[in-house]
Amino acid sequence: MHEPSFPPGAPGASNIAEYSVSEISGAIRSTLENTFGRIRVRGEITEFKRYSSGHLYFSLKDEKGKLSSVVWRGSVSRLGLKPENGVEVIATGKISSYGERSSYQMVIDRLEYAGEGALLARIERLRLRLGEEGLFDAERKRPLPFLPRVIGVVTSAQGAVLHDIRTTIARRFPRDLLVWPVPVQGEGAAQRIAEAVAGFDRIDGRSGLARPDVLIVARGGGSLEDLMAFNDESVLRAVAACTIPVISAVGHETDTTLVDFVSDRRAPTPTAAAEMAVPVRAELEADLTHRMARLSNGLERVLQLGRARLARAAAGLPDLPSLLETARIRLDDRSYRLDMALPALLERRRARLQAACDRLPTPATIIALKRSGLMLVSAGLTRGGPQYLRDRRNRVGSLRPSASAVLALLREQRARVQGEGGRLESLSPRAVLERGYVLVRDRGGRPLTQAAEVRPGAQVIMTFVDGEVTARAERDTRSMQGRLDL
Repeated sequence: MHEPSFPPGAPGASNIAEYSVSEISGAIRSTLENTFGRIRVRGEITEFKRYSSGHLYFSLKDEKGKLSSVVWRGSVSRLGLKPENGVEVIATGKISSYGERSSYQMVIDRLEYAGEGALLARIERLRLRLGEEGLFDAERKRPLPFLPRVIGVVTSAQGAVLHDIRTTIARRFPRDLLVWPVPVQGEGAAQRIAEAVAGFDRIDGRSGLARPDVLIVARGGGSLEDLMAFNDESVLRAVAACTIPVISAVGHETDTTLVDFVSDRRAPTPTAAAEMAVPVRAELEADLTHRMARLSNGLERVLQLGRARLARAAAGLPDLPSLLETARIRLDDRSYRLDMALPALLERRRARLQAACDRLPTPATIIALKRSGLMLVSAGLTRGGPQYLRDRRNRVGSLRPSASAVLALLREQRARVQGEGGRLESLSPRAVLERGYVLVRDRGGRPLTQAAEVRPGAQVIMTFVDGEVTARAERDTRSMQGRLDL
């Protein structure tokens, strides 16, 4: 950088140095970078943005100020955590300026959570929110299969965790292992773990790859920052959505992460997770042998009891040959008695029939008796018939009246009938109708004698001496206007 010189007397000549804009911007940038060098800044992330270029832009703020920050694409994978709005971090980098905008910013290449207090507060907020959604409810927990065919493992390919799980399963009950290696800490670890769990859940067994019956999500011990990938929301939701039962085995027995709450079972160590996944084969064989022995002993006892009951029943049965001999003797006796009784019975029936035949009269005798009775009846009819006819004729002659008596009787009956007819005619309603009166009836044929009995709008039948007229009552029931129904 040089100081400009002006000819004496030239316009603008002064002892104040003159700089170009780029010179000032470069000087400020050099001053900032040389003065501060590599620094660590504590603040809360805000205004976070991820551009399509891969660069990350955000600000670090505290109670009194705000510092613009940038993470270049090449440093994103080495940050150590995933930046989010509202997270308090300690950023490591350097201060630089951006001359085109006359601004300064911090170029960050590493982020750390600002102490365990901030981490625990963040974890607690996430735990409360997911708990309200029901992701930790006991009703969602699924039982582990008793003896899985295939066990899926989500863990790092390096380290002792995978070795412990393999050796424990091989020692207890050898099963097929399907390992999905993932990073278990650092930037992108949570996303890779979530993708592994979802990938296992998408296996349907039709592509030649067996679907696991149980999953183990595991890693070794570490600090709270090292275990943060298993407190990430994406991992928790992937485990909650997985239809395969999940065993979490993250850290040591004293370590607790949110994935333990959302998993179906929690194991204090990866070795304990393998022990939960499969039973001990030797114990199963011993238990099976014990059960077989108990079953054999029980079956033997049942057979012994059956034999004893059969022996008691056989002792209580009578001697079968003796029973048959007695029955045979009884049968022979009945047969002999039957042979002797049948001829005697026939002889008795024959004797009774012959006695009855001897008491019956001969047909000739019966015919002679009937003929004699018939002759007696015929003789009686011949003698009494004419006398009977004469008696009937005399009785009829005594009952025949004279013509004058019949005429007198007819005149008397006619006069009586005429008198009764006159009386009936005087009492007939028709005589009343002929005098100008009308008979009013309702539709059921019941006579109506009072106007109060007729409702407004009701239909009535009016009978005159020469016919009937149908009328309808209107308004006042005391004055009706009749009309003919056509």
